[in-house]
Amino acid sequence: MFRYRRLQCLLMTLDTYKQALDYLYSYADYSVERSYRYSPELFELQRVRDLLARLGDPQEQYKSFHIAGTKGKGSVSALISSALRAAGYSVGLYTSPHLHRFNERMQVNGEEISDDGFVDLINRVRPALESIDGLTVYEIATAAGLLHFADRGVEYAAIEVGLGGRLDATNVITPLVAVITTLSYDHMHLLGDSLSDIAREKAGIIKEGVPVVLAPQQYEAVRVIERIAEERKAPLVRVGEDWLFSTGSHSLERQTLYIWPSEEQPLMDAYVETAGGEEWAPPRYEIPLLGYHQVINAAVAYAALQSGKTNGILLSEEHIKQGFKQVDWPGRFQIISRRPLLIVDSAHNRDSALKLRLALEDYFPGQPVTMIFGASADKDIAGMLAELLPRVSRIVVTQADHPRAEEPELIAELAHSHGFRVQVIRSMDEALSWAIKQARPGEVILAAGSLFIAAEAIEAWDRIGVDVISGSKVGA
Repeated sequence: MFRYRRLQCLLMTLDTYKQALDYLYSYADYSVERSYRYSPELFELQRVRDLLARLGDPQEQYKSFHIAGTKGKGSVSALISSALRAAGYSVGLYTSPHLHRFNERMQVNGEEISDDGFVDLINRVRPALESIDGLTVYEIATAAGLLHFADRGVEYAAIEVGLGGRLDATNVITPLVAVITTLSYDHMHLLGDSLSDIAREKAGIIKEGVPVVLAPQQYEAVRVIERIAEERKAPLVRVGEDWLFSTGSHSLERQTLYIWPSEEQPLMDAYVETAGGEEWAPPRYEIPLLGYHQVINAAVAYAALQSGKTNGILLSEEHIKQGFKQVDWPGRFQIISRRPLLIVDSAHNRDSALKLRLALEDYFPGQPVTMIFGASADKDIAGMLAELLPRVSRIVVTQADHPRAEEPELIAELAHSHGFRVQVIRSMDEALSWAIKQARPGEVILAAGSLFIAAEAIEAWDRIGVDVISGSKVGA
């Protein structure tokens, strides 16, 4: 069927955004599959190399940061991109999956590719595709994104790994700096059921002699990454050891943090002991991303930028401060309304669910929470609920419009086992409307469980963000 649709597309010029997207999706799309094998047979990097060679190897026309990890890699990519833009560079940002529209995956200087630009890009890529067997949607999109950055003349690009690292389509680049963010258990059926296995896959992005920035990790993961970095003579920079950080203040709009090199720790000790009375003070940064996990992500992005500076990037502390302050990365503990108090979050494994619960405790202590929850069938739903439900007063189970979305009734059974009375409402519009009507004064409405749920909640709020009683707008 896919081949038939593709042949149909080949017989016509792709004139519209829908035609271009249909053509792209006529190839194999493993992101919608509930199960498949993560193996070199399915994910063959040589296919991507061959495709890029036919396109003139655009990835060699600019320098890149390559970011892998279980959680935080999108935030780190956005922070790096924003800081480089603040320094006056032209910067590409490649991420996946998208929140609302496919165009979001390919951004230049904070602007996603236009519909017309996407059509032109797919038309340019299309002649090179038919001679390469087995290409996937993600592989084509990655090559197209790298080509788009070259077309736009970017100087640097932040490239987020999609899945794993070793076999990911982005792993054809040789970056200026490689980054590995926080690792935890996710995609175990593909990457392995131990942190060592997962770390080994993520460490596949480490290249000979290329510096690697590592977020704080459990020892089991650190040991694997240290060994691989040593084998490949890749200098290893450890956040939490080489670069230190701490939290500052936070509000519902933003939070502050401090970052300093380990050799300045005696100065930091004196600063703390004198309650800021010393002349020296650690650099202070401000980010609009909320939650302690984003403090870690900012420190990782900072360390990556510092590694970039040692490799020729001209970047001041003011550039980093400005870039961090202006970063935009929606769908991550994002407060989209104050009245009612509505938060969306893309947590989709047990560790990120724990971080979400801690953020709720930190920002909304003691306030009741109604959670609108849905998740993909291949996730640790029981583990996520085990972390979140102790902080929840009520739960509404819904289902994202995505092929991997789990049936709400199955999720409801898991919630019932925790003693919760569960409301099952498949439509996000109806689920959000119900939660708004039921909300008590000071209650938090949280939509979480997957990026798809976060996106649908944002879109539903845009549609139905009116007072269900008076009909007037109730948004922030």
